[in-house]
Amino acid sequence: MLIIGERINSSRKRIAPAIEAKDADFILNEAGIQIDSGADYIDVNAGTFGPEREPELLSWLVKTIQNKYSCRLSLDSPNPAAIEPALKLHNGKALINSISLETRRYDALMPLVRDYSTDVIAMCADDEGMPTQLDKKLLLAARLVEKLTGQGVPLENIYLDPLVHPIATDHTYGKIVLAAINRIMSDFPGVHTIIGLSNVSYGLPFRFQLNQIFLVLAMGSGLDSAILDPTDKRLMANITTAKALLGLDEYCMKYIEAHQTGKLEL
Repeated sequence: MLIIGERINSSRKRIAPAIEAKDADFILNEAGIQIDSGADYIDVNAGTFGPEREPELLSWLVKTIQNKYSCRLSLDSPNPAAIEPALKLHNGKALINSISLETRRYDALMPLVRDYSTDVIAMCADDEGMPTQLDKKLLLAARLVEKLTGQGVPLENIYLDPLVHPIATDHTYGKIVLAAINRIMSDFPGVHTIIGLSNVSYGLPFRFQLNQIFLVLAMGSGLDSAILDPTDKRLMANITTAKALLGLDEYCMKYIEAHQTGKLEL
């Protein structure tokens, strides 16, 4: 299960001032606690600063974090003018978050995905919007795989996002995404699926409970990556437990290690 830490996002009230002030200590602490908690990638987003400042600040985030940590980063922007300078600074294989079948977005970002050999989150959306119906999600997933692989992107570099919508809006949205994950992973062996976990619980109380259970259900449907807060200890314990139960932890060694280090006893 690949974990992308979501905390360094300029839409968060505590993060935006730190990015604007270029407070390296604050940002490095946010990166460090996510890495220590099990994040494989750190998502970095400076989108709220607009097209004039986003390129500078996104590049600053990349340089600041990778000067201390060897982690890979998820460059979270639809703006190629912000992503390309950041890619030039990035050490190792970056993840672009995200492309879609929206014509302008696809045409702008696809050359960067190809030329820099990045991983890429591919959202099941097009110029008509973000569908909620299962058949449309699956159609867009197939089109994304066809287009991306046809332009030289290896299947294993693609993270298909079936797009989670809040179940407070429609109680069927959760099970639709679970069905989409199951079909995508069955239809395209080697591809990855990913979700922005917290979207499912938007507008409801006790959100962490919904997030935790939904993630386990999604893993049971084949999900192999997620954007989430890795400092949520219960959530991370649930991931470890689910991997053991789903046969993804040989001899349950990671589960045993988590128990021995106190990561399951919260």
